[in-house]
Amino acid sequence: MNKVVASADDAIRDVGDGAVIMIGGFGLCGIPENLIRALVRKGSKNLTTISNNVGVDGLGNGLLLAAGQIVHHIGTYVGENKLLEQMVLAGKIKLDLVPQGTFAERIRAAGAGIPAFFTPTGVGTIVAEGKETREFEGLTYLMERGLPADFAFVKAWKGDRMGNLTYRKTARNFNPVMATAAKVTIAEVEHLVEAGELDADSIHTPSVYVKRIFRGELYERRIERRTVRRVGG
Repeated sequence: MNKVVASADDAIRDVGDGAVIMIGGFGLCGIPENLIRALVRKGSKNLTTISNNVGVDGLGNGLLLAAGQIVHHIGTYVGENKLLEQMVLAGKIKLDLVPQGTFAERIRAAGAGIPAFFTPTGVGTIVAEGKETREFEGLTYLMERGLPADFAFVKAWKGDRMGNLTYRKTARNFNPVMATAAKVTIAEVEHLVEAGELDADSIHTPSVYVKRIFRGELYERRIERRTVRRVGG
């Protein structure tokens, strides 16, 4: 089955107002840059985004934030985005911060069809407010729910026309697990190949999870905070 679409704009044609969207990446590493830019062009509003962070000012998910398209964000880290800080303090956006391990497991659970699970992370802290707790073998655990989405935007290094994906090094991060947890997974890839060209043992996301795929046109690959060492230091 050929799942290739012509462009990022075509790939997100049905992402409407109020959608819940998972966006892969860790910081600016492995983010679906083309899909994010296309969503800004489309202008869908009142979005809930699920991603590790909200990009930085002027790049990544920060573009959606600056365009006023996000009303609710669920993630683990917000330290590189001044605009997000301002919007949260002004009450212009709802923010749910989740411990990173719990965040990953909530997404994985949704992809596996598990509605909820128990974890010791967050017990006795603000994270536990309003959540069910239960004791197992004398220890207290917190119930966390699976975290599904309407759409998942993922970025891979290589993909074939059937939708099989291979990620490269740390750019893999949250992309594979998010690909399993949405109703519609859309993949952008740097290299689009014919079916059968990928090494079967190197496929990280099987095609069954991917609904649409296309080759991205532009990748900036920016670094949030460049740190260098002085020569001789």
